[in-house]
Amino acid sequence: MSQPSLRAFAALATLAGLAACAPQQQAQQGARVYYADTQGQSALCTVPPKVELSSGQQTETTMVMKNDGGWCGITVAQPGGPVGRKPYDAGLLVGRPEHGRVFVHKVGDVTRVDYIPDAAFGGEDRFTVRFLPGNPALRVAVTVEYTAPPAPPAPPAAPPAPAKKRAAPAKKR
Repeated sequence: MSQPSLRAFAALATLAGLAACAPQQQAQQGARVYYADTQGQSALCTVPPKVELSSGQQTETTMVMKNDGGWCGITVAQPGGPVGRKPYDAGLLVGRPEHGRVFVHKVGDVTRVDYIPDAAFGGEDRFTVRFLPGNPALRVAVTVEYTAPPAPPAPPAAPPAPAKKRAAPAKKR
């Protein structure tokens, strides 16, 4: 490709990337949630709509999800900021799950705690995250629904081998 063609291609790729990151929806209090922030979510993810954390206290909550390779996330925020809430500065995993992974990250003006179960796991799991500042903790009891995919059909049986023909005895002369 020539130099101008490469520049044009790069510009188009940049615009396509920006379009994919355009705000998908505006939350009630002004948080921006981008399309990229919701990709990969499990088909079933049931969490409380609002989890309130108190400084120095542990809050317990539940999560129900389907193990289909996606994540399920709980959002929390500390009061303050221009829209009445802001994300926590850090989330420390102090109680690890036995059957999955936890990711703590900022999404707009909230902190999201994502849980991803191990492949083919179904059952109960739990984890605990402590946030800074204020030292509140969030303990989550997770129920993971998993249905094993149907077994592939058995291959067809091989046809029986043809019977060998016996050679006729040679005639004596």
